[in-house]
Amino acid sequence: MNIALIGYGKMGQAIEALALAAGHSISHRIGIHNTDELQQISSATTDVAIEFTHPEAAYANVMHCLQQGVPVVCGTTGWLEQKAEVEAWVQAHGGAFFWASNFSIGVNLFFQVNQYLARLMEKVPGYEVQIEEIHHIHKKDAPSGTAITLAEGILQELSRKKGWANELKEDPETLPIISIREAEVPGTHSIRWQSATDLLELKHEAFSRQGFASGALQVAQWLPGRTGVFGMDDFLSL
Repeated sequence: MNIALIGYGKMGQAIEALALAAGHSISHRIGIHNTDELQQISSATTDVAIEFTHPEAAYANVMHCLQQGVPVVCGTTGWLEQKAEVEAWVQAHGGAFFWASNFSIGVNLFFQVNQYLARLMEKVPGYEVQIEEIHHIHKKDAPSGTAITLAEGILQELSRKKGWANELKEDPETLPIISIREAEVPGTHSIRWQSATDLLELKHEAFSRQGFASGALQVAQWLPGRTGVFGMDDFLSL
């Protein structure tokens, strides 16, 4: 399989190492110094594109590949206001688009546990909830896409919260997300449920980028030949 890597930073390089070890080929390596080579990506050269870049670049990168008939696996966060346009284009014109806020298998199981606990807490009003996410200092967006997915899972189940904010607020209807940027932390997410008498905490800590890279490659192997808009729940059949 020929894979185009759009975003050739630490994540792209980690995916490349796994892809080559699995016997795949890299058709293109698009980094910040050769963004013009994006125009060379087409279905004639590439079976699937994996896009991990920056919020301001993701939409154009994804749309070029889709319009060239190349399935896209995208892990860029912070551009969700444009993602609906991509999904509408796929539904109207065909193609395959896969987006996830996090490709780690463990994190996606964490999403399910988080939502289940929120469903239980709907019946126990004595607990207040807060999300904390810690990432490396190079991460551009805050809160992380993973933290937003966790918040959305809680809001879907917990009627006493009406929305989230990337700060601590007095408003009892707001779910706070605290973002911390330090060193080279791959990613840690915690959900804390606290009452007057105790604290219940769910936590996922990534040890390296390998879990994210492995998940992205597995999805890239799964996506070609399919048509539509997909996410990790589809891939994992959750």
